[in-house]
Amino acid sequence: MQAVTRVSGTAYPWGQKNVDTDVIIPAHWLKTVTREGLGKGAFETVRAQAGNVFDDPRYAGAQILIAGDNFGCGSSREHAAWALADMGIIAVIAPSFSDIFSGNAFKNGIVAVVLPQDAIDRLLVVAQDQPITVDLETMTVTTPYQDRFPFELDAFRRQCLMEGLDEVGLTLARDTQISKYEAGVAEHRPWISGERAHAGIVVEGSGRT
Repeated sequence: MQAVTRVSGTAYPWGQKNVDTDVIIPAHWLKTVTREGLGKGAFETVRAQAGNVFDDPRYAGAQILIAGDNFGCGSSREHAAWALADMGIIAVIAPSFSDIFSGNAFKNGIVAVVLPQDAIDRLLVVAQDQPITVDLETMTVTTPYQDRFPFELDAFRRQCLMEGLDEVGLTLARDTQISKYEAGVAEHRPWISGERAHAGIVVEGSGRT
């Protein structure tokens, strides 16, 4: 997972409320077992509408999405986070998120920033022609007009995002401790580790001790 400390640039000023995961990635895209290519299906029904924000050349390549309340509600499909990541989204700013979506976003390196509605309203205006910055070091969202909106983030999630650690990375970071524990198990509990014999233990059927 790529480390995220600061995301700055163009943002999609969408602001739509109650966007469920079926809107983020329709069900017929869920047949795939890979994350690659899901960005093409992201917001498919929205993109079918003329003048939609996602196909507006002013916001091409945006890494930030400004959304409305209750973003990511509906089914628990992780494909929603996969689709956002595949289309280049690194941070989503909204008044609230579905708990399951928020967890899936974190696991896929997407920062879910919660700000009050008045801050969202301001960002929707600024993002129409100015960049937005999300900074995990200062825990703020800022604009070129000196707007500064502080946000909160779970300390563990913040650390993982800034260090680029997903669940696999967290496990590998503890490789030394894990190896030491496994060595202890092999020595003192060989029947658990799969060892066939241990001093003082009779291996059934072998006639050996």
